[in-house]
Amino acid sequence: MIAFFLWCILFVLCWPLALLAVLLYPFVWLVLLPFRIVGIAVHGVLALIEAAVLLPFRLLSAPFRLVR
Repeated sequence: MIAFFLWCILFVLCWPLALLAVLLYPFVWLVLLPFRIVGIAVHGVLALIEAAVLLPFRLLSAPFRLVR
C-alpha cells in the first residue's frame, strides 16, 4: 500500500518517470527472480545443515524436557 502511495506521488510530480517505472517493473522482477530462487534454496540447505548439527543435542535434551 505504501508503494502504491509513493507511486501516486511520483505520478503527480513526474508522470513520465512513473510510467517508465510501471513499464520496467516486470522486467526488473524477471531479472531478480533467479536471485530469489537461489536465496530460497540456500536458506533451505542451511536450515537442513543446522537441523543435522543440532539433532544430537535435541535428542540428548529430550528426556529432561519430559520431567517437570
